[in-house]
Amino acid sequence: QLQLVESGGGLVQPGGSLRLSCAASGFTLDYYAIGWFRQVPGKEREGVSCISSSDDRTYYADSVKGRFTISRDNAKNTVYLQMNSLKPEDTAVYSCAAKRGPLGGSFSYCGPHRFYFWGQGTQFTVSS
Repeated sequence: QLQLVESGGGLVQPGGSLRLSCAASGFTLDYYAIGWFRQVPGKEREGVSCISSSDDRTYYADSVKGRFTISRDNAKNTVYLQMNSLKPEDTAVYSCAAKRGPLGGSFSYCGPHRFYFWGQGTQFTVSS
């Protein structure tokens, strides 16, 4: 069974850091591009960051550029999202998703509609 499981959510203070994990089972992440997305109630899901397959190129939304880092550990079949300098507006449900093959050459290819294996999401809140 193909599955993605996110973990690492919780409560963090503004300015703090958190790392989310996206662990895959039933398939090998090496051949898949992985994206992290977030959604708050009443808003559409938005792309946060993506990492391509094969060359591991990374892409970020302008709102997180310089603060978030996406990476993959193929040996652990896991993709991470390191989040630093967190802001209250980063509060959301974060989900990871996979699509086979590489991404295009820009963040515009990090749209949720391009991905088809989804995790269940993990909530984290940035608040003092």
